[in-house]
Amino acid sequence: MTQTALSSKDGILAAQDIRALHAAGIIQADRPFADGQVQPASLDLRLGRRVWRVRASFLPGPDRAVKDRLDRIALHEIDLTNGAVLETGAVYIAELLEGLALPPDLLASANPKSSTGRLDVFTRVIADHAQEFDQIEAGYHGPLYLEISPRTFPVLVRTGSRLSQVRFRRGLVRLDDTELKALHARDRLVTSSEPSIQNGIAVSVDLSGFGKDHLVGYRAKRHTALVDVDCVGGYDVDEYWDPLYARKDRDIILDPGQFYILASKEAVHVPPDHAAEMTPFDPLVGEFRVHYAGFFDPGFGHAGSGGAGSRAVLEVRSRDVPFILEDGQTVGRLVYERMAHLPEMLYGKDLGSNYQAQGLKLSKHFKSAL
Repeated sequence: MTQTALSSKDGILAAQDIRALHAAGIIQADRPFADGQVQPASLDLRLGRRVWRVRASFLPGPDRAVKDRLDRIALHEIDLTNGAVLETGAVYIAELLEGLALPPDLLASANPKSSTGRLDVFTRVIADHAQEFDQIEAGYHGPLYLEISPRTFPVLVRTGSRLSQVRFRRGLVRLDDTELKALHARDRLVTSSEPSIQNGIAVSVDLSGFGKDHLVGYRAKRHTALVDVDCVGGYDVDEYWDPLYARKDRDIILDPGQFYILASKEAVHVPPDHAAEMTPFDPLVGEFRVHYAGFFDPGFGHAGSGGAGSRAVLEVRSRDVPFILEDGQTVGRLVYERMAHLPEMLYGKDLGSNYQAQGLKLSKHFKSAL
């Protein structure tokens, strides 16, 4: 059932709710929404006209607007209307086309889009007076900005490029372990026979290999050509990635500073009445960060929308020291939240979603990823 009016029901807001927020002026935009910008449980955020190269990352703090900090630490301003290259190792702050006027019972959180994370482009949304990245407090009125730091590939971006996404939630809707076990019994969230459920459901890494060559993943090359973030299927894999194959011991040593694309051993399923998120880093399982882009939309891996279970692709970086990953090792946990309404559309074939029914898959920018 399509819900067109503003609703006060607790949960993650669905696509039709997001459109209602826009119609009511709660989501403000300098131009109409683009095709595909509204996702089943999130809204893609678009780069605005300007981006600033800055000396360092920052949070504005409770007494400052982002613009006040930019006036002090910006090195130079770049016009994005005709496109610009963002260099690896640099930090940029971009204005976004979307702003918010949230009511006091609605808050928002952001995450990089899947394709952004798979390019190793680190992004975080910043709001005025923010004390946390990617978190927008209930009742916030003001503009949004995006911190962008390409880590491996230089990227070409422009006004309207979509690197990040935002979810809106009302109430405390995250499932506790008891509720998560009940949902798994009903809908089988992962293909583990007896999954570990503790502060989320465990996801492990597959290092046994895919296909006849036993491919386990990719390691990004250094000093490559740029990637246009809006170009789909335009780049040869071997110009940007080194393939990795299964070893006899079914393990891999993560080198600090290197970026890896791996895949989960489990196929993941997100039922239509829930949304999920991968926790980005758990110091209890090792000194590495996994999955920059943590949102999983309703319908991900769902048989009714062409999924029948989809692997979680893992964007992995080691922290400071070399670290050995072994086949089947837990690398993160999925947390699930209730939707306020069933989305009018699900992640999958009807949306032309790039990563439904995926195994080990690079971002949509590369030819073999089509």
